[in-house]
Amino acid sequence: MKITGFLVLSFLLFALSAASFPEAVHATDPAAVLDVFGSELTAGASYFIGAASNDFAVTATSPIICNSDVLLSPMSNGLPVTFSPVVTSDNSTVIHEDSYLNVDFVAPTCRMAGVTTMWKMEFRAIVRGFAVTTGGVDRMNRFKITKYGGDNGLYQLSYCPDSESSCDLLGNVVNRLAVSSVPFPVVFVPSTAPHLEYKMM
Repeated sequence: MKITGFLVLSFLLFALSAASFPEAVHATDPAAVLDVFGSELTAGASYFIGAASNDFAVTATSPIICNSDVLLSPMSNGLPVTFSPVVTSDNSTVIHEDSYLNVDFVAPTCRMAGVTTMWKMEFRAIVRGFAVTTGGVDRMNRFKITKYGGDNGLYQLSYCPDSESSCDLLGNVVNRLAVSSVPFPVVFVPSTAPHLEYKMM
């Protein structure tokens, strides 16, 4: 799916407004992660992960997932994702800050054994370290969403090897989502947002 250029600009302006005026955002759960409309992120719902500083979004090396790396590309090429808690402690579907999450692309896969849309980490020479790719397995690939720079409506992503280790911030390394000392501030927009118009590739 692609987002038309005019509506991409509308989304970015809205996201900037939401980030600039956090007092306008209300949530019933103070630990909930919020989208650009101030609504709580929910497990299983699909969202675009957009860069807070430009018109880039998270996508993959191919719209058909086949051991694809996770890239940062113009918003028109963005692929939606879903979030799901690694451990569900109650009946809530709300995605919380600092909780361990599985992340999956909402995209078809190629017909190859072991291919999944779930994010995981692998070493990539191009980033001289570990980068986000696909082919993950449930409960073995933990990611987190936390606030970026305080209560400003922006978030950052981290990878957590396990519950006993500290998490590694993810940033933009040669247009790939990879472990970095410089975090990548993001916002979340529902893929079904009424002000966005989609068309098939």
